[in-house]
Amino acid sequence: MAYQFDFSTINSGTLALLGDGMLVSLRITGVAMVVGIALGTAIALARMSSIRVMAGAAKLYVNAFRSIPLVMVLLWFFLIVPQLLQALFGLSPATDVRMASALIAFSMFEAAYFSEIVRAGIQSIPIGQYQAASALGMTYGNAMRLIVLPQAFRNMTPLLLTQVIVLFQDTALVYVSALADFFGRAYGIGERDGRIVEMLLFAGAVYFVICFSVSGLVKLAQRKAVS
Repeated sequence: MAYQFDFSTINSGTLALLGDGMLVSLRITGVAMVVGIALGTAIALARMSSIRVMAGAAKLYVNAFRSIPLVMVLLWFFLIVPQLLQALFGLSPATDVRMASALIAFSMFEAAYFSEIVRAGIQSIPIGQYQAASALGMTYGNAMRLIVLPQAFRNMTPLLLTQVIVLFQDTALVYVSALADFFGRAYGIGERDGRIVEMLLFAGAVYFVICFSVSGLVKLAQRKAVS
């Protein structure tokens, strides 16, 4: 007998629960994006530094996180961060720090990828920009902050947005820490109602619509950057 689809379980109550899960996914995406880009920029600058120890440490950080699956990083941080927070702040073992663990893990993991995008963006700026800034008496820091980085971020905006799309998709992996994100909510509702197939199809459609829409914005940004 062929499987009989039934999407009647997707009602107002179900959508409300899914909306709560989507807020979790968007919160993780937003925090990891902001912290990841800020930390990634610092790592990119450190990697391009003439100080060999600093450049070596930055390179080690990037290569380490890019060599480990994200799901493993999330699992490690889920096991380590609670104990660390309990030791530093005397938190009760019953305190729920799953969100904090996920935010730290995603931020540090994404910083490694954002740093490579930022480094490529900085290297795309012609050497003449540095020479002109030096001729005006600017220090390296001022030249980087006022001239190079603004141009670099404008050039790499499409790549940053693309990485944010990947980040949003990867938030579904927080199931390893039992966080009720959008995907986790959808799976839980489907399991509760005996309609896992329908809920996963619906969740996939939502992910597709969101990511496809943002991809359209990326292409628009690329066309504007070229024109």
